[in-house]
Amino acid sequence: MGTTPLGSWNDGAAKRAIVDFVTSSAAEGSPGFVAPRDRIAVFDNDGTLWVEKPVPVQMPFVLGKLAERLEADPSLAGERAYRAIAERDESYFRALNDQDPDAVASMVEAIGSAWEGTTPAEFEADAARYLASWRHERFGRPATGLVYRPMLELFDHLRAYGWRLFVCSGGGRDFMRVICEDTWGLPRENVIGSAPEFAYRDGELVRRAVLHGPVALGPGKPEYVLARTGRLPGFAAGNDDVDVELLRSARFALLVVHDDDVREYAYDDSARRARAAAERDGWTTVSVKHDWKTVLEERHPQEEPSAPCQ
Repeated sequence: MGTTPLGSWNDGAAKRAIVDFVTSSAAEGSPGFVAPRDRIAVFDNDGTLWVEKPVPVQMPFVLGKLAERLEADPSLAGERAYRAIAERDESYFRALNDQDPDAVASMVEAIGSAWEGTTPAEFEADAARYLASWRHERFGRPATGLVYRPMLELFDHLRAYGWRLFVCSGGGRDFMRVICEDTWGLPRENVIGSAPEFAYRDGELVRRAVLHGPVALGPGKPEYVLARTGRLPGFAAGNDDVDVELLRSARFALLVVHDDDVREYAYDDSARRARAAAERDGWTTVSVKHDWKTVLEERHPQEEPSAPCQ
């Protein structure tokens, strides 16, 4: 705790609010004290921990799988997600990108049937192969190079004060678990998200087409957090409307505002309700443009060169 925290953050209201809250949370007897057992910090993933534009990292992985199935069985075009692929329905993909609950639910259903009957190891092998070859169209980086350095520093700062960290995302839990340990330094069991039911067949677990609980969006987020941890978060961070319920459930709420189209992207198309809630409820807002000295994590040695992001 002796080093200066949050080195990639500019000095300002957001950094001061975070440091003050985290420091006071460990000061027994102070009004802001949080008992160690209650120091649960929960983060959304897409747009909060890593770049989500122009499309979330997982989307091409999923769409590629569904396109293969549609080619093999054109009758699948009767289902909403497959029909959108067949018709190249941009409105549907925009709805997915904005994490519209109805669109996401239809996609989750399609994903469930696409990998039904596969083992956890088989699904993870598919995801790992995709992640090994996928690169961001603008930055030329793999998914692991799209993580926001300031958020990783926030992880370290919270850990130093005894906070336990979790990720809760509407994206696939099992997809995120492939990279969580190497990318975020989080154990797999601390990743929460939309996931299928499993069945035990012929001596091994296999994925079912049925979703385990609700999609982890909106009210589903605090529901999943409570089911996983037995507590609601003391600290929560998100970036758009589907994070509002998670942020409202926390003692300290942090909203990431994407307003830097030079080093990242500027957009608010799916965050207007969240920004209104932040202003009304006094949440701490983080401007990518003004609060972060650096946006992306340092490059990994295996990455190819690309334009600097500082």
